[in-house]
Amino acid sequence: MPTGLDHSGRLPAAFHAAGTSSFSEFLTQVAPDMLPGRRPLPPGMAADVSAHATTIVAVTCADGVLMGGDRRATMGNLIAQRDIEKVFAADAYSLVGMAGTAGFGLEMMRLFQVELEHYEKIESSMLSIEAKANRLASMVRNNLGAAMQGLAVVPLFAGFDTDAKSVDKAGRIFSFDVAGGVYEERGYDSIGSGSLFAKSSLKKRYRPGVTTDEAVKLAIEALYDAADDDTATGGPDLLRGIFPVIMTATVEGTRRYTDEEIKTVAEQIIAERAENPGA
Repeated sequence: MPTGLDHSGRLPAAFHAAGTSSFSEFLTQVAPDMLPGRRPLPPGMAADVSAHATTIVAVTCADGVLMGGDRRATMGNLIAQRDIEKVFAADAYSLVGMAGTAGFGLEMMRLFQVELEHYEKIESSMLSIEAKANRLASMVRNNLGAAMQGLAVVPLFAGFDTDAKSVDKAGRIFSFDVAGGVYEERGYDSIGSGSLFAKSSLKKRYRPGVTTDEAVKLAIEALYDAADDDTATGGPDLLRGIFPVIMTATVEGTRRYTDEEIKTVAEQIIAERAENPGA
């Protein structure tokens, strides 16, 4: 029989002791090997061993903030997956998307969701939006070793600030670098390989105070433009029924648009581009 195992069915003492409100700090103490950035990696570059997620966009609007992501993951010059999801609800009022190494990124997003939920259960309150961004920044910072070996993950965080003085100022966006730096963005932002083209698209079309419906179209147009020039970004796929993931965070909470809703907007954009390809 293996030694060192407790077969009584009881959890270890660390799970019963009063501890930190940070779940990632708790893992650091009891099971550091479960943290994405703490696992030992073989020497050398490892960028080609995992699929990479690409373009994410975020746009503030009159009701809050919107985030959208394409569905393609690539591995080198190959399409690794056509329908990966890269945008998630972090908690009741915030959204998070990721670009970079898909495996590490998806794990980091799940850990971030647990981090926020754990804090709420321990403290019986919700972190401020700045504190949420800082918690995510620490996770990115802890992944720096893997990032230096080509397994970088860069998130985009956005949320509805419940402490804002007015609803039209409540939508906020935060970007990050691989070293864990966190920066608040104004109006819109994009990350990933297609971000140059997506941000250029948003720069031309965005204006402060856009409605949620207008923001949905802006986001899908930006992803369409990114897919037009970046091979790693996937555009709306009418044949397979694969469309960008679009989510909003407002005073009513987070919401994901259905594929049918996104299909209607995508078909409108494609029809407009058929008449004016350089729109």
